Amino acid sequence: MQSAAAVGLVRPCAARARPLAPGPSHRGGAVAVAAGGIRPVLPPRGLRLSARAGLVPASPLEEEEKRRCRAERDVAAAASAAAPGAGEEAGGGLMKTLQLGALFGLWYLFNIYFNIYNKQVLKVLPYPINITTVQFAVGTTIALFMWITGILKRPKISGAQLLAILPLAIVHTMGNLFTNMSLGKVAVSFTHTIKAMEPFFSVLLSAIFLGELPTPWVVLSLLPIVGGVALASLTEASFNWAGFWSAMASNVTFQSRNVLSKKLMVKKEESLDNINLFSIITVMSFFLLAPITLLTEGVKVSPAVLQSAGLNLKQVYTRSLIAAFCFHAYQQVSYMILARVSPVTHSVGNCVKRVVVIVTSVLFFRTPVSPVNSLGTGVALAGVFLYSQLKRLKPKAKAT
Repeated sequence: MQSAAAVGLVRPCAARARPLAPGPSHRGGAVAVAAGGIRPVLPPRGLRLSARAGLVPASPLEEEEKRRCRAERDVAAAASAAAPGAGEEAGGGLMKTLQLGALFGLWYLFNIYFNIYNKQVLKVLPYPINITTVQFAVGTTIALFMWITGILKRPKISGAQLLAILPLAIVHTMGNLFTNMSLGKVAVSFTHTIKAMEPFFSVLLSAIFLGELPTPWVVLSLLPIVGGVALASLTEASFNWAGFWSAMASNVTFQSRNVLSKKLMVKKEESLDNINLFSIITVMSFFLLAPITLLTEGVKVSPAVLQSAGLNLKQVYTRSLIAAFCFHAYQQVSYMILARVSPVTHSVGNCVKRVVVIVTSVLFFRTPVSPVNSLGTGVALAGVFLYSQLKRLKPKAKAT
């Protein structure tokens, strides 16, 4: 859009010199002939030469023009100064989007590597309690390192808070243990297909313990989840009941953790954010599971035991450590994403993550998958996606 000065509505704010009419010149400067006689041409800077060759202030009209020009210059300067700020804001928004995309990529990547390396270890070392303890030990080491170095602010937590967190740590320990037990018995893709039933147990436990009744649409979205898992189970080549019920138990414990966190409502201090809370739960899980490991399986990850079993010591340790690191890293990144997006967006991302893990594991391990099995898995995951979308629809309050 052109300015008013550009189209001739107002005079431009540059120094103006009125056109000279033919006439006599004086030593004092150029003059112009007007209707009332000869008067000097207005010099710039708002001053004019009087008839007595004295400098006097400009007329009120000229002063008004000066003020208008100054205002226009101020507006132009302000716009020029604001332009870089707007650019910086747009650049900041782009950087946040790129960071969020990178976090989602890391979330999926760590999940893929965890499931692949964890399955490889469980194939040759079928001791899920030992392997889960190693994963908690690595997570505890990472948490302590971050607290000691100051990367993560050391939490200030009371005994009452630790008691409130203890039930969460117990079900967190059981959930990860049952997951590893399932991964050791059946294919990775089948374990994650069964774990797609998490929304079913979330609705069930929330209704029982929290009194949160789901909407009819949410209930309907559970039907394809249950039906899809049932269809996939009937045609799963690696199916066995131990793997199936372990994955189901994992669903129950993980969703119990979510319900407990709502019911207990752990009071947090400023230093106890979600990442610190997860780190504390990891440390507590290690100390809970370590004595159980000694009493049940014993230490099965020692060099002597591995060598006596004819296993490649370096290979087993490398894969175990990578799986343990990815196990802790993907959960940390998950909390970082949850701090940046809504729970619904996080739930959709988790659904996509499960699809990525299933497809990747099928390709990597060359898992035989029948068309009916694929259909069941697809229906179950579609139901999870539908559930995550319907959860944000809240029933309208009835008018009183």
